[in-house]
Amino acid sequence: MTPEQFLYHEAHLLDTQRYEDWLALFTGDATYWVPLEQSQQDPEQTSSLIYDDRTLLELRVRQMRHPRAHARAPLPRTVHQVGNIVVSDLVVRSTLTVVEFRQEKQRVWAGLVEHLLKRNGDSFRIARKRIDLVNSEGEIEGLTILL
Repeated sequence: MTPEQFLYHEAHLLDTQRYEDWLALFTGDATYWVPLEQSQQDPEQTSSLIYDDRTLLELRVRQMRHPRAHARAPLPRTVHQVGNIVVSDLVVRSTLTVVEFRQEKQRVWAGLVEHLLKRNGDSFRIARKRIDLVNSEGEIEGLTILL
């Protein structure tokens, strides 16, 4: 599998609500980061929209499936469009557009994404994923989907 195919596979898992399979793509020490500001360099010294380690990602996925998670019911339908992929060794940069539909409302999210991948047999695992939303410094109404 190429890094490009891996990113498409990740998007497909999210769009088909296979969140547990998506979670399995991450290494045990992985981080998932959505910075608050475009120029942020250190997620531990500044505020972020999301900064999860593997344990918090597991909790996020469990909460999505919990029957009393009313903020996530019904689960949103999404389409992740991955493009402009640039591979430099195991750092993969891309653009991402996500269309979300939930409770009769459609929203669009867009950003620049950076994956740090680790080889895993003939595929990869995600060691770090950073999503810089284009509107991160604007008003964001409840980011409840996985990007």
